[in-house]
Amino acid sequence: MILKALLVGAVIYIVYIMFFKQKAVKNSSEKQTKKTKKPEANEMIECANCGVYTEISECILSNGKYYCSNECIIEAKK
Repeated sequence: MILKALLVGAVIYIVYIMFFKQKAVKNSSEKQTKKTKKPEANEMIECANCGVYTEISECILSNGKYYCSNECIIEAKK
């Protein structure tokens, strides 16, 4: 009788591990990937000449100031 109860308990435990523990591990790994992913937002900078906001990756740095285009650099030097 005790052997049957232990066998049934072992089967229930194995089924529990197979179905419920894998979901918990999978969900926790998904949460970790969501936390590590950061949106790739680029900082916006105002043009020193015309005041238009552009991304830093698209700006031109000249004499310590950011400009949106070569035309704004030429106008600022005049």
